[in-house]
Amino acid sequence: MALLVLAGLLWIGLHVGVAGTRLRGSLVARIGERGFRVGFSLLSLGVIVLLVGAWRSADTMPLWFAPGWLRWLLALAMLPAFVLFVASVARANPTAVGGGWQAGREVRGIQRITRHPMLWSFALWAAIHMIGNGDTASLVFFGTFLVTALVGMPSIDTKLARRAPEVWTGLAATTSILPFGAIAAGRNRLDWREIGWVPPVVGLLAWAALLHLHPHLFGVPVLLLPS
Repeated sequence: MALLVLAGLLWIGLHVGVAGTRLRGSLVARIGERGFRVGFSLLSLGVIVLLVGAWRSADTMPLWFAPGWLRWLLALAMLPAFVLFVASVARANPTAVGGGWQAGREVRGIQRITRHPMLWSFALWAAIHMIGNGDTASLVFFGTFLVTALVGMPSIDTKLARRAPEVWTGLAATTSILPFGAIAAGRNRLDWREIGWVPPVVGLLAWAALLHLHPHLFGVPVLLLPS
């Protein structure tokens, strides 16, 4: 368990303590943007391998067991996570790496709902698996990604505000971290047509496929069906 906790702290430190701070700028100044991205990707790959290996070998203790009805709800809750992820890559994202967003450009589609659709998809995935598994190792493993996603949202905002204040001014005025926050506050409007049919259809197909393949890929059935 100690190795799992250490791997989790390394992952959070790498993505929040390095990528989300001024340290990133210092490293980019020394090795260049391309060099930083290559190095960061390699380090991330190494830490994720360590994290997964530590999770699989960790001594764990069950804290609760999700009943059948809750597992059904959790499986359904994964559907918006898939849709959010597909929507986040279906069009240019101002908060994504290399988003190339320009000042004065109107946010459209999923960015009207939240400016961090990809991180919200990861946060939902992590929280759902924490609740569904209910053991100490899973809480540390999936909690690592939940913390990274939730802390990463304001961290990315701070970095964007520092790097491109003219872009950030427009985004902050018309979008929100909290889904539907800007819409509820009257700073934006919802337009389902801008999201289109690709994110919900592709998200639904990916969700259904993983629901079926989950026990074969990960050895754990999503739903416990009566025999």
